[in-house]
Amino acid sequence: MPTPHATLAILYLFAFFLLYCAILVAPALWRVLVSVPPGPEQQAIAEQVARETLRPRLLFAFLAALASVAVGTWKRILPGTR
Repeated sequence: MPTPHATLAILYLFAFFLLYCAILVAPALWRVLVSVPPGPEQQAIAEQVARETLRPRLLFAFLAALASVAVGTWKRILPGTR
């Protein structure tokens, strides 16, 4: 059974991963928002652009999240971790 510290570290990892994914896909989605008029076409294009933009960068987002949790734990910045 994982300790509370390990569980919290996993939650931090997940949160940082989502944050980095959002940061990586935001510029492409902004371009879609500005260039395509609102409607179902905009949603379909945004979903496709998000997939195409994020897919090759998922490993980078995961490694950045892992490094953030490791440094945050080591420097004792993240509350609840050792």
